[in-house]
Amino acid sequence: MLKSRTFLKKTRAGGVMKIVREHYLRDDIGCGASGCAACGSAHEGPVLEPQPLDRVSSLCPQPHYLLPDTNVLLHQIDVLEDPAIRNVIVLQTVLQEVRNRSAPVYKRIRDVTNNQEKHFYTFTNEHHRNDRAIRVAAKWYNEHLKKMSAENQLRVIFITNDRKNKEKAIEEGIPAFTCEEYVKSLTANPELIDRLACLSEEGNEIDSGKIIFSEHLPLSKLQQGIKSGAYLQGTFRASRENYLEAIVWVHGDTEDNKEIILQGLKNLNRAIHEDIVAVELLPKNQWVAPSSVVLLDEGQNEDDMEKEEERECILKTAVSEKMLKPTGRVVGIIRRNWRPYCGMLSKSGIKESRRHLFTPADKRIPRIRIETRQASTLEGQRIIVAIDGWPRNSRYPNGHFVKNLGEVGDKETETEVLLLEHDVPHQPFSQAVLSLLPKMPWSITEKDMKNREDLRHLCVCSVDPPGCTDIDDALHCRELENGNLEVGVHIADVSYFIRPGNALDQESARRGTTVYLCEKRIDMVPELLSSNLCSLRSNVDRLAFSCIWEMNHNAEILKTRFTKSVINSKASLTYAEAQMRIDSSTMNDSITTSLRGLNKLAKILKKGRIENGALTLSSPEVRFHMDSETHDPIDLQTKELRETNSMVEEFMLLANISVAKKIHEEFSEHALLRKHPAPPPSNYEILVKAAKSKNLEIKTDTAKALADSLDRADSLTFPYLNTLLRILATRCMMQAVYFCSGMDTDFHHYGLASPIYTHFTSPIRRYADIIVHRLLAVAVGADCTYPELTDKHKLAELCKNLNFRHKMAQYAQRASVAFHTQLFFKSKGIVSEEAYILFVRKNALVVLIPKYGLEGTVFFEEKDKPKPRLTYDDEIPSLKIEDTVFHIFDKVKVKIMLDSSNLQHQKIRMSLVEPQIPGISVPTDTSNMDISEPETKKKKLQK
Repeated sequence: MLKSRTFLKKTRAGGVMKIVREHYLRDDIGCGASGCAACGSAHEGPVLEPQPLDRVSSLCPQPHYLLPDTNVLLHQIDVLEDPAIRNVIVLQTVLQEVRNRSAPVYKRIRDVTNNQEKHFYTFTNEHHRNDRAIRVAAKWYNEHLKKMSAENQLRVIFITNDRKNKEKAIEEGIPAFTCEEYVKSLTANPELIDRLACLSEEGNEIDSGKIIFSEHLPLSKLQQGIKSGAYLQGTFRASRENYLEAIVWVHGDTEDNKEIILQGLKNLNRAIHEDIVAVELLPKNQWVAPSSVVLLDEGQNEDDMEKEEERECILKTAVSEKMLKPTGRVVGIIRRNWRPYCGMLSKSGIKESRRHLFTPADKRIPRIRIETRQASTLEGQRIIVAIDGWPRNSRYPNGHFVKNLGEVGDKETETEVLLLEHDVPHQPFSQAVLSLLPKMPWSITEKDMKNREDLRHLCVCSVDPPGCTDIDDALHCRELENGNLEVGVHIADVSYFIRPGNALDQESARRGTTVYLCEKRIDMVPELLSSNLCSLRSNVDRLAFSCIWEMNHNAEILKTRFTKSVINSKASLTYAEAQMRIDSSTMNDSITTSLRGLNKLAKILKKGRIENGALTLSSPEVRFHMDSETHDPIDLQTKELRETNSMVEEFMLLANISVAKKIHEEFSEHALLRKHPAPPPSNYEILVKAAKSKNLEIKTDTAKALADSLDRADSLTFPYLNTLLRILATRCMMQAVYFCSGMDTDFHHYGLASPIYTHFTSPIRRYADIIVHRLLAVAVGADCTYPELTDKHKLAELCKNLNFRHKMAQYAQRASVAFHTQLFFKSKGIVSEEAYILFVRKNALVVLIPKYGLEGTVFFEEKDKPKPRLTYDDEIPSLKIEDTVFHIFDKVKVKIMLDSSNLQHQKIRMSLVEPQIPGISVPTDTSNMDISEPETKKKKLQK
C-alpha cells in the first residue's frame, strides 16, 4: 500500500521547504507470535512462544511479551541477556537508534535476537520514529493479540524508564512499567535485581552527602575550552603501580605537551582508564614529577578522606626543576570508555548489608560499589560487573552485577578472565564463518595452478618451535648453475582461502591476530585452515606465496622475484633438530645441505644489519613444562635460543623488507607497512643513569650509537651486566605499529634500522599479512584488486584495530605466563634465588630473577610493621634502606613465594634475604614466615 507523507523543513537561508515522501506500508510483516492465525505465513525466523508462562510477574500474572524502548535496550542490556528474560519484541526503529548510539550494545542485541532459545522478535515499524511510535506499536500489538483465542489472553507490556512516556502509555490503556518495577515483580528470579543498572540520581548518591569531587563541565563548555586552548583533550591512562596517579596522552599533541601528569584523587576527578577527557593545565608552580612510589588502593572507608589526603602527601618528592612535568586536572569527560570488568567481590563487614565493593582484576580500574543479595554465594568467585555512574560524593563509582564466571584459581575461569580483560575475541567461530571453509577432502586442482609456479621439486623444509601446528613459513637454498645461490622463503597462501569481504574475512579482521597462551591457542582463522590446509606440513602439497632471491656467496641480492606457488615440504623440523643437522659431521643429505647454506648466509645478513645499526635487545622468555595428566606447570625455565632461531629470523626479516619495497612501489598511497618510531631522548634517561652507576657510557643519539655502546658495555667481573642493559634498553623502546603509507611520512623501523618494513611471513596468525599478500598478488598479476584495498581511510581504520589487537594479545600472553608462574610456585613452595635490581622506587625494589625470567617487587613499607628509614635518590638512582644503599643492577638474594592471602590478587611475593639488614631481610629459615600481607607485582618480561 502506498501512502504520501508531507512535512515542512526549514532551509539554511531561513525559508521553508515542503517535502513529500512516499511510504510503502507493508502488510506482509508478521507480529511474531507463534500460532497467530491473522499473520499466518508472514512469520520468518525465530518467533515468540504462544504461552510464555514461565516468567511469573506479580504485576502482570497473565502470559505476556515485553516491548522495551531505546533507553532500556541501551542501559539494561545485562537484564535482557539473562536467560530468565524471553519473548521480547524489539522494534526496528529502536534497534536502529541503538545502532547509532552504541555499537557494542547493538552487537549484543543482535546476538540475543539470533539466539533461538531467547525468542526475541524484531518487528519492522520503520515508518514511525519517536516515543509515540513505540506506544503506537505496543497498542497495535495488544489490539492484534486480542484476535487470538480468548483463553490465551496474551498482552504486550511496554517497558520504559521515561516517566512521561510511561504515564502517557497508561493513559492510552497500554500496560507499562519501568525496568526496575518489572524486574522486582519477577518473584521467582530475585537474582535479576542485581543486574539492574542504577540510573536514577537518588540511587547514585551515597548516604554521606559530603562532596568529594568537582563537577564535570558540560560537553558544550568543554568543546569551547578545547577550541580556545583553555583545555586539552586526551586519553586518560591510569597507573598500574600508583592508584593516585595517571597521565593524559594529549590528542593532536604538540611537542611540549604530549603527556600531562595527574596526581591525587581530586585531580583525577572520576576519570577511568581509557576515558577521553578534557584537562586543564595547572600553573607551573604546581607542576610535579612522576611519582616513584608504589601505591596500591587498600580499599579504606569511603568517607575516610583524611587518610586519602595523608597518602597523597607521600607522592610529593623533592626533585630538581628539570624533573617537573606538565601537570593538570580533569575538568570533564568527553567520552566514557567503560566496559564490563572482571574481578571479585570484597564483601562488606556490615552484617545483612547489600552494598559491597567489587575489586577489578585490572589494578588501573577503581573499586566499584554494587548492591547484591548474593554476596555469600559470590565470595571467592570471579564475577563481571558494569559501571553505571560515579556521583560527586562517592569515593568509588556505582555499578551492578552482570555474571558469575566461576571459582577463583580455577584454570578455565582464570583463562576466561584474562581473555575478557584483554578483549580477546574467543567465542567459537559462527556457522556463517565455518560454512565458507573448503569441503573435505580438499586437493589442488588444475584451476588452482593457473598463475602459480610448481615448486614441488625443491628441497623445502620448515623450522619451528616444538609442537607447532600452524606452520606459516618454509625455506630452501640451492646452488645455481652459474655458481650463485637461490634462496626461497615460502609463505602459506592464506588469502586463497579467505576472500575479501565475506564472513570469514570479517571475523579474521576483527580478531586481528592469533593469541598464544601457555596452554591454549586462540586462532585467528578456523583450525581446518590454521593447522591443516594452510599449514606447510611436510610431505603434502600446499599453496604458497614465494619470495625467491638470487644471491652471491656474500649474501648480496642480485635478483628478487615473487610468485604464487605450490610446494611440498620435505621436513618439518624443530629448531633443535635443524641445529643438530647443521652441526652433524655425518649428515650431508639435501635438507642438511640446504640448512647449512641458509645458516651461512643468515650470519652474513645479521652481521650486515648490526653494522647498519639494528638493535639486538634482550628479553628472557620462559617456557613451562607441564604435567601430562594435571596440565599444571612442573618446571619453569628461560627459553634457549639457537643459531637456527636466528637463521629463520634473518630470512623472515629479509622477505618482509623485500615485500615492503615491492608493495610500496606499486601502491605508494595504499601499502600496509609497519614502523618502529625512535624513542624520545627522555625515554633513555633511566638506561643512561643505570649504566653511569656502573661507570659505563651509553650513547643514544642514533640506533647505531646505542647498538655500538651496548656492544661495548661489558664487564669481566659482571658478565650478566650486558644482558641487563639490553633488557632495560627494551623498556625504553616505543611500540612498533601498522600504518597506511598514504597517511604517514615516517616509514623508518628503528629497531631493525630499515627504511621500510611490513609483515608478510605469518598470514595464518596475523591479519596484516593477509592484506599484504593481497597487495602483493595484485602487484605481480596473480589476483585482482577490490575497492577497500585501495581506500587509505579504510586501511588506516583497519591498522588501528590491528594495533589494538596486537597489543592486547601481548598483554594476554603475559597474564597467562603470570598465572602459570603462580601455579608453579604454589606447588614449589618457598624458594630463594639470586636476583638483580632492575629499578629502584621510593619504597620498593623491582628485581629480575634470571633463572625464571621472573620480575617482581620487594616492598619495604608493610602495613602494621615499623617503617624503615628510606632515602631515595632519583639522580643516581638509588635507595638507601637504613644504612645499606641499593643501585640498579646490584645483585641481591630474594625469597619467592605465592601469597594467597588476597584471593583477588594472588601474587608472587618477594622478600629480601641478602644483603642482611636487621629487621628488614627475612631469615633463611622460612618455616615460620607470615605471608599474609602486602601486595606485590609480577610481570613477565617481553620485547
